Amino acid sequence: MGTRRRLGKFEGTGYDKGRNLLWQAAWQLASSLLVMPWFVPPRVRVAVLRSFGATIGTGVNLRAGVRVHWPWKLEIGDDSWIGERVWLLNLEPISIGSDVCVSQAAFLCTGSHDHRSPSFEFDNAPIHVEDGAWIAARATVLRGVTVGADAIVGATALVTRDVDAGAIVLAPRAQVSVAP
Repeated sequence: MGTRRRLGKFEGTGYDKGRNLLWQAAWQLASSLLVMPWFVPPRVRVAVLRSFGATIGTGVNLRAGVRVHWPWKLEIGDDSWIGERVWLLNLEPISIGSDVCVSQAAFLCTGSHDHRSPSFEFDNAPIHVEDGAWIAARATVLRGVTVGADAIVGATALVTRDVDAGAIVLAPRAQVSVAP
């Protein structure tokens, strides 16, 4: 039998948000008004992220609805595309190389919890997406993963370990049962 979690004992030990509470609140407001809405031009979204500490190269296309948890923990290379409704849950750094496509509703999540911890403490790690990779629609990349150069993570795939350069990861096919 596993350890019973006592969530009231959670302390968040070892997690550094990287900025003070006022800066975090300012980011949440700016994100809601100037990054996520459909009517804000991509160049404005990029400028706002940069003003909050993101390192973003030239030619980046950041579409509407993109959620970035902490911009000061985000790096994006040149000529990359971040699709609509992508969620970059970067409790730890996320680095995205050049010529990378992260398609609609993909989820990159650097955070988790230690299931063995009675207080369910964090078990976070960075994510690295190397040059030329493609993370397709609704794919999920979890903490501690490196997606190698020119690799493809197919639509709806779940990635829990490193993807070699040039590799293709697809979601498993659903098992369909047909009644006799």
